[in-house]
Formats: sequence, structure tokens, C-alpha cells
Amino acid sequence: MTGTVSAVVFDLGGVITESPMTAFAAYEREAGLPDGIIRQLNSTDPDTNAWARFERNELDVAGFSEAFEAEAAALGHRLDASRVLAALRGEVRPAMVTAIRRLREAGLPLGMVSNNVSPMERGGRMDDILDLFDVIVESSVEGVRKPEPEIYRRALDRLSEAVGRRIEASDCAYLDDLGINLKPARALGFSTIKVVDPTVAIAELSALVGFPLDGPG
Repeated sequence: MTGTVSAVVFDLGGVITESPMTAFAAYEREAGLPDGIIRQLNSTDPDTNAWARFERNELDVAGFSEAFEAEAAALGHRLDASRVLAALRGEVRPAMVTAIRRLREAGLPLGMVSNNVSPMERGGRMDDILDLFDVIVESSVEGVRKPEPEIYRRALDRLSEAVGRRIEASDCAYLDDLGINLKPARALGFSTIKVVDPTVAIAELSALVGFPLDGPG
């Protein structure tokens, strides 16, 4: 391998699984809501809004639902928070899973950093994927969330502990579908990849690690 990185950290939603934004848009159309209203709510006061507090486990489902629906009401819209939460379950992207398996087979340390609203459950469809990672850092467990720099630092520390050697940000690639989450990682020294088209992202990651992650094995 002649790559420039020797470890990889992944986001989950919008990277390994399909982005919930597609399901958000479908609900907005169905409910007659303005296009992008859910994204607007999530990005307004991004450190203190209902979504941010939910991902840090400062609100339970009922508290989030009340607060999120109140934020929508303040903009003049009626929104069903339960429908928004249901949209978070995205389909797995097989090509990305293939890339992760190849990284694992090559022995690269692998981490996941996810903003989520409850700890990941084991015993379901994601088990085989989650087992590929050395560490999984979840906002709902940590009480910090992307884009707070602390969650990336914790990922590096946990990854270093897991593999028994120090891994620096400069050793790592980080993949996320949101630029706001990539910016602090890049500032810490990660090589960052914005995932829009998974095929393009996998090609970029292949170049960073120095071997192909797509196509026949």
C-alpha cells in the first residue's frame, strides 16, 4: 500500500446508509410542507435546537417531539415528529459496505462517528456492518455531537486504544455527507471526503489508502 492515510473513520447516515434527507423530502411533499423545512429546522440554532439536544441525549423522544413540533409551529407549520424520526432508517449502500470490508481485510483501523438519537441496537440488520468497526462513537452515548470537535478527538482516542498504537488525525480519512461535519475534522488534520455520489467517494478513498475499494474482488 502506498496511500497517504492508514485509518478511516466513517459517518453512518448518508454515507453507509442512504441519506435521510430523501425520506424527509418525501414526507414534506406528502404533508404539504415547504421543501426543505426539516433541514431548515435542523440547521437553525444548530447547537441548541431540539435536534441537537436529542442527539446529545438531553431530550427523550417525547421531549424531542414536543420541542421539534413547537419549532415548526413557530414557523407556521404543523409537523409530525414521529414521521421525521421514522425517516432516519436508511437503506444500506452495498458498494460502501464492500469498501469497508476491503479496508478491514487490509488491516486498516476503522471507526464510525454517528450523530444519533439513541444507542445503536444490536441483533438486527446492521450487526454484520457494525462488527467491521474497531470503535463506534455515538452522540447519544457521548453527550457530544458533530460538528463539536470533541467527538472527533474521542474517536481518535478510542481508535488508538483499540489498536494499541497512537493514531493521529493526519493518519485518518473521514467521510461524511455534510460539509458542516467535515470542516472541524479537516481543521483537526483529517483527510476529508464529502459523500455525495458514493461511487465518487469510494474512488477518492481508494486513492487515499492506495488500493482499490470497488469492482470485483
